[in-house]
Amino acid sequence: MSTSQAESTQSDGKSFEQLRHECLMKGVLFEDPDFPAKDSSLFFSEKVPVNIEWKRPTEICKNPKFILDGADRTDICQGQLGDCWLLAAVASLTMKKEALARVVPPDQEFAQRYAGIFHFQFWNHNKWLDVVVDDRLPTVRNQLIMLHSASSNEFWSALLEKAYAKLNGSYEALKGGSTMEAMEDFTGGVGEMYETKAAPGDLFNIMKKALDRGSMMGCSIDITSSAESEAKTSTGLVKGHAYSITGVNVRGQKVKLVRIRNPWGQVEWNGAWSDNSREWNYIDSAEKTRLMQNSADDGEFWMEFEDFKRNYDKVEICNMSPDSLTEDTKHQWAVNVFEGNWIRGSTAGGCRNYIDTFWTNPQFKLLLNDADGDNTCSVVIALMQKNRRKLRKEGLDLETIGFAVYEAPEGEDHVGKDFFRYNASKARSRTYINMREVAERFTLPPGNYLVVPTTFQPHHEADFLIRVFSETKAESIKQLNVFILSLCCFHQPPMPTPPEEETKEEKGLRRLFEQLAGSCLQHPSFVQMSSVFIRASLSMNQVDNTGKIEFQEFKVFWEKMKKWIMLFLSFDTDRSGKMSSYELRGALKAAGMQLNNQLLQLVGLRFADENYEIDFDDYLTCIVRLENMFTFMLLPVVLNCLQFLLFASQFLMLSMNM
Repeated sequence: MSTSQAESTQSDGKSFEQLRHECLMKGVLFEDPDFPAKDSSLFFSEKVPVNIEWKRPTEICKNPKFILDGADRTDICQGQLGDCWLLAAVASLTMKKEALARVVPPDQEFAQRYAGIFHFQFWNHNKWLDVVVDDRLPTVRNQLIMLHSASSNEFWSALLEKAYAKLNGSYEALKGGSTMEAMEDFTGGVGEMYETKAAPGDLFNIMKKALDRGSMMGCSIDITSSAESEAKTSTGLVKGHAYSITGVNVRGQKVKLVRIRNPWGQVEWNGAWSDNSREWNYIDSAEKTRLMQNSADDGEFWMEFEDFKRNYDKVEICNMSPDSLTEDTKHQWAVNVFEGNWIRGSTAGGCRNYIDTFWTNPQFKLLLNDADGDNTCSVVIALMQKNRRKLRKEGLDLETIGFAVYEAPEGEDHVGKDFFRYNASKARSRTYINMREVAERFTLPPGNYLVVPTTFQPHHEADFLIRVFSETKAESIKQLNVFILSLCCFHQPPMPTPPEEETKEEKGLRRLFEQLAGSCLQHPSFVQMSSVFIRASLSMNQVDNTGKIEFQEFKVFWEKMKKWIMLFLSFDTDRSGKMSSYELRGALKAAGMQLNNQLLQLVGLRFADENYEIDFDDYLTCIVRLENMFTFMLLPVVLNCLQFLLFASQFLMLSMNM
């Protein structure tokens, strides 16, 4: 994808080329209004602890360079920010020249056409974004305090970090994370994670194949408490710290080596095969020079593979394609993308432990119909939560997420509670975890499947993206994209029953009608019914636009009322006079209405209280208003989702003011 195909993120919609041209024409240096050189761009939860000056590279040194002698992993030295996970990914990126040229467009410099503006490109939620920054960088005593190069006059890495901070809201938003997250943002790739203590027997071969295929890799050591974070061990390794895996090598028949880099640019392993260990004395000098390259304390070192497994806990691999690293065959992969959200009170149902609300989570249908030689379909499912770093300033962070895959029953657009009560999943994420993305590889028989993404606990809100990779283009059906209202909701009033043929119930209903209205019913005052409900009911049931309803219209209304009351009682399980907003989908479906998730979320936000409950009056008002929408539009049929959502949201907003 070319630069022109990446979307601009500037609030004014202008591209890098447009902004640079404007600055050159005016003879000024660019100052980014979207990410100003202020404390708010650094921190959101604390005051800046020292006196920081924002300076351009031309103010820091005499001969600044964007890239000096090529971008490589020695250009990555961590500053004061706890973003080693990002730096480990940047170090891996420098080894993938094609990917690097995408993220760091090379046509930038401090000489010709310099205007104080630079740009970088990141993959973000299934699309590439072009992020523009000015070149003012935070310094203390004329020294960069964030990510910097080992060369004092090279600035591509510092500006890359600034662009990534802008994408996520601030520098502080980059504190703590998974190397996988940044690796995916640099490539749009697919992540896999291995626990070294429970890894497959061919983990070394998997890592070797990953590097051969251009994958990016990182590793880390788990911590048991926050006190252990970035604690240095006696072997020179750092706990809770992200490292890059930059190479592997096999010595003879037995010795397998792994090359690792600490983004600090120092602090290295001091065991076997470390820079000054005796093992190197038995290696041919030419081979030693090739492998060691530079034995200085630059943060990069070799380890024997068994030592690697004993000391490190996780290996993160970001593959450029979903091809399995456990086989030699390369496949052509197709991708289906779903987007959605969990909204409390309607679609934030939580995991399978919460069976009463689990079924309300968004559901996505997937048809796998082309099997391989084993009559199975290979599929990779990746669930990603969106924009959580940006939301940190609002006190939010990553949710604990996972997903399950079920064999889909025929003919149902949204599967109900009983299905999940009596049917086990066919596949699922190994665990629920508070990471940005959870990805798993499965082999499934051909068939129709239901993918159900969830947070671990109900009522937790987040936006999400699902990528489903399959060897052939799988047929997918996203969430029900329409609103369907049964035709029975719009039947005409029945022909009047002659008085002598009226049933006992009809005679009693006629007496009530005459008692309330005389010859017609106008502005009735039913007990426990709001004026909003009454006005909506009248407008739905009167057919001659007089503002009044005759007995036969009242009779139809009464029949509907009986049905709605019985439905409410069936869903008000504790007889509290309220029903759970999560049960609204089922209640509306029983009343002849099927709502997609977007509209259901709107209805829930409008009518549910802070405890995710809807009382009887609001329940009736909701049903009548939904019927009214289609009475007014004269469309008791399937409507286009986007057109309907626009109308529905406006209609519901009007109802809030009545």
